[in-house]
Amino acid sequence: MVRRKLVGLFVCSLVMGAVSVATAGIPDATLSTATTAATAQVSVYTLPNGAGKGLFEAKVINSSTLVNATITLTVLDGNGDPIFLYPAEDMWLETTLGGLALCPGGSTADFLTNAAGVTTFFSTVNGGGQSDRVAAEKTVVVIGGTPLNGSQLDILFNSPDIDGNLEVNLSDTVAFTQNAQGSYNYRSDFYFDNQMNLSDTVLYAQGLGVVCP
Repeated sequence: MVRRKLVGLFVCSLVMGAVSVATAGIPDATLSTATTAATAQVSVYTLPNGAGKGLFEAKVINSSTLVNATITLTVLDGNGDPIFLYPAEDMWLETTLGGLALCPGGSTADFLTNAAGVTTFFSTVNGGGQSDRVAAEKTVVVIGGTPLNGSQLDILFNSPDIDGNLEVNLSDTVAFTQNAQGSYNYRSDFYFDNQMNLSDTVLYAQGLGVVCP
């Protein structure tokens, strides 16, 4: 009987060890975390060629100052251990309703994870389209193709590339003109002050003709 118990404990130990090894180094979408430095909803002005604003210079509604909305990502495996040197290209940003259109590799992390499993998103995004502010669209972090649980962050994106085809051209000019003459629409409120005015026109003009790198 004692021998059987010992054998059973040995088998259980082997199984638990195998499970631990199997999850080591594989990102866990529940244990990994993403936080932003921003304490309120922010908007990020984006262009397909990456010449927009970085997350570190986002804008709070009706504020004349820029806000640091840098996202800090901590990548942990199933054992709760940090993953060192996880590839930057395998970590990127998306939005919950697909409003942000991205150029290839347009929102990847800034660098490989460090020894603590940490990386950031602070630089510009190469993309167009816009978040649906009315529908409360959020930003999520994706690791290896899996959205991070609980990573829905109140970060909006809009761009002179209004139709999201990753090129600022005549169709966007038509859409911007319609927005400027009609009722308020966040997609063209690049200055993020809840109104359409000259500031938005200047930012729109800066994007004319740009495409993905």
